[in-house]
Amino acid sequence: MPIDLGLWRIRDDDEFERVSSNRLDKEDRLEKFLLQDPNVLGQPLLVIDRQITTLDGKRLDILAIDSDGDLHVIELKRDQTPREVTAQTMDYASWASNLGYEDIKRHYEDSAENTDSFEAGFDAKFRPSNDDTPKGPDEINNQHYLTIVASELDGSTQRIIEYLSEEFEVPINAVRFNYYQEDGREYIARSWLNDPHEIEDEETEQEQESWNGHDFYGNFGANSYRKWSDAREYGFITGGGGEWYHRTMDKATEGSRIFVYHPGDGYIGVGTVTQEKTPADEFMIEDGNKPITEAQLEGDLSQNKDDPDLREYLIGVDWIETVDMNDAIWEKGMYANQNTVTRLKDQQTLDRLYDEFGVSAL
Repeated sequence: MPIDLGLWRIRDDDEFERVSSNRLDKEDRLEKFLLQDPNVLGQPLLVIDRQITTLDGKRLDILAIDSDGDLHVIELKRDQTPREVTAQTMDYASWASNLGYEDIKRHYEDSAENTDSFEAGFDAKFRPSNDDTPKGPDEINNQHYLTIVASELDGSTQRIIEYLSEEFEVPINAVRFNYYQEDGREYIARSWLNDPHEIEDEETEQEQESWNGHDFYGNFGANSYRKWSDAREYGFITGGGGEWYHRTMDKATEGSRIFVYHPGDGYIGVGTVTQEKTPADEFMIEDGNKPITEAQLEGDLSQNKDDPDLREYLIGVDWIETVDMNDAIWEKGMYANQNTVTRLKDQQTLDRLYDEFGVSAL
């Protein structure tokens, strides 16, 4: 049932009296209200942009991001039927789930409402005391959340959302805003279909319990200068081309295990981390006598070597098992992410990889 505490005032005789509620009948007014203060949706949010045109030409009402770098798809019900608004919100979520860092940065900086860089806007919102150069989120789009906003929620919408949330664990919720007038003043009060704090606590607890403490995910984006053949021969994964792309590489600590994924193909290797994040020209081979940038490589790891942000960084890996990219391990539903390194928590993915690569759960 919706959580609706309503709005009450204390009379002169110290008795509580409920203030009458009216429908906020203009969703465009409600949209402006949310853009002015998106935090009213239950947590601090930074609006990336509004009325974003997706690949199929439809317009997403509001796309926002939270302090963890997770995306929030916010759709106003307007005059749509329950089926229409729910299907449309999930359609937008499927589009948003594929957005990478550069996509989100572009949408933010192309927005007429934003005048600063994405990194500066993110830090100003979530790290106001940071005096360093703005860095933006450490990770991005690991998870996304769907919120349907309405001035009135009908029974059909409630049933559909509850069914998707409870039976299929779709991260979808709905919030209704009530409009109040009292003594010439206007008030807005919200009521959630599902308590967002309970949902957030459950997800946090599940995340803490699910990671086994040693298995990581590594994203190896092969290109003209990053070659899988070099990585297999010399034992490494690499990332670079911007600070965001290599900052998550700090997560992989020596002695941990990393499963390596190639975008568009699947998982291509697993190994033990032998050396933590190191600039390419400082990554030594041949018993520490030679930097890998001087080796006979098929690729070229000396790209932008004089730029600390753009240069390549390597993580040393003692390979347990690797496969050719044509034999990459993949099936629908397995975990994949745009970040270079993340904690691998998805048990379904882990079980499949344990079996395919012949490793134990430790």
